Amino acid sequence: MRVFVAIDLPETARSELMDMQDAFAAGRPVPEDNLHLTLCFLGDQRDEAVEEAHFALSRIRAPVFDLQIVGAGSFGQHSQQVIYADVERCPQLLELEKTVTRSLRSIGLDFQKRRFRPHVTIARLPKSLSRDAMIDLPQRLAHLSAFRWTPFPVEHFQLYQSILKPDGAQHEILADYALETRQA
Repeated sequence: MRVFVAIDLPETARSELMDMQDAFAAGRPVPEDNLHLTLCFLGDQRDEAVEEAHFALSRIRAPVFDLQIVGAGSFGQHSQQVIYADVERCPQLLELEKTVTRSLRSIGLDFQKRRFRPHVTIARLPKSLSRDAMIDLPQRLAHLSAFRWTPFPVEHFQLYQSILKPDGAQHEILADYALETRQA
């Protein structure tokens, strides 16, 4: 089973990200149902390992916090292949990612360690872009850098299954983990 741990986004953030996709208007946009912020990609795991991961994740205690989407960028080498919405620096998010990773490693789960760069993928570009598209890309990204939205609360994180299909991945939430509510 191909799995990952992520933060599902509230409807308001999804709607704003769809506006961002419309403004970028290039590549293959990520379907609204697949918009999320990945904390840890586990890759292919045995069913037993996924169950152990679920129990480890259910023991995590972390506070609710706010996130804000600010601007955009791209990943990829020669042709910038992934367009993403950036996330404002948030110590609580960084700590949650570390806690998730440590919890999963502590049960012996084997997965590739990647540098954590909080973002939400909004579009994928073809491997080869036309010369005109390459020239236009920096202007499109500059336009997206002005996007800045109202912070939204992160009250849960999820364990997802990613099912690969010919027309793209389909993500399904396997389990939901509540964060601790704020003290008044």
